[in-house]
Amino acid sequence: MRILLSNDDGYFAPGLNILAQHIAKIADIVVVAPERNRSGASNSLTLDRPLTVRKAANGFFYVNGTPTDCVHLALTGLMDAPPDMVISGINDGANMGDDTIYSGTVAAAMEGFLLGIPSFAVSMSQHNSRYFESAAQTVVKLVTYYHQNGFPPPLLLNVNVPDIPHQDLKGWQVTRLGKRHKAEPVIKSTTPRGETVYWVGAAGSAQDAGPGTDFYAVSNRLVSITPLQVDLTQYKQIPGLQQWLPDYDASNASGSAA
Repeated sequence: MRILLSNDDGYFAPGLNILAQHIAKIADIVVVAPERNRSGASNSLTLDRPLTVRKAANGFFYVNGTPTDCVHLALTGLMDAPPDMVISGINDGANMGDDTIYSGTVAAAMEGFLLGIPSFAVSMSQHNSRYFESAAQTVVKLVTYYHQNGFPPPLLLNVNVPDIPHQDLKGWQVTRLGKRHKAEPVIKSTTPRGETVYWVGAAGSAQDAGPGTDFYAVSNRLVSITPLQVDLTQYKQIPGLQQWLPDYDASNASGSAA
């Protein structure tokens, strides 16, 4: 089994290094990650300049681009054959609910998924995590079970692990995404040169966090495993929108020639 590892915290991040140590015991690994922290990069691709790939002393490849760049480059040019799986993480902080839209961790896994590879995004439940080992051991169990039993494709899993010792975990639970309250306002400040700058405010607290959600699982010492999809279509609105919109008559469109 061959596995591509990536992340959004950078190739030097402790979560990625601990994950690599554990996964290397059960699979051949290739690590391709950003050269610096690119948290919040979402699914952005770098299209306005070429990318460079360098190799660190520990054998990791690092790219001057986004998490999506890293996985896209690895799967479409750097690797000589497709891996069996893509794993992104272990992120230092949660990616639950609305976080998944902004997350570079999830985006890296999603790029693997879009290119036809089963993919996992793995995150800790809070920033400044202490127990990356808990997540790494959990991922080894999950990967081993998947390798032995399989699962119908396509597969994109968002995994969030409580930041507690591994022996204190109560198991794992299949969940849906919860929802956060709206984000805190931006923080305005002034530089020593008198320039006004803004820091993006903190994410909102959990709002939809009842039983069955990722928030609920993690708060109850369970590993949350959420299957994700890329289709953003709001299917329930299609019939109503079809009725609401009038027939389109190009001859009477605003701005048409007289």
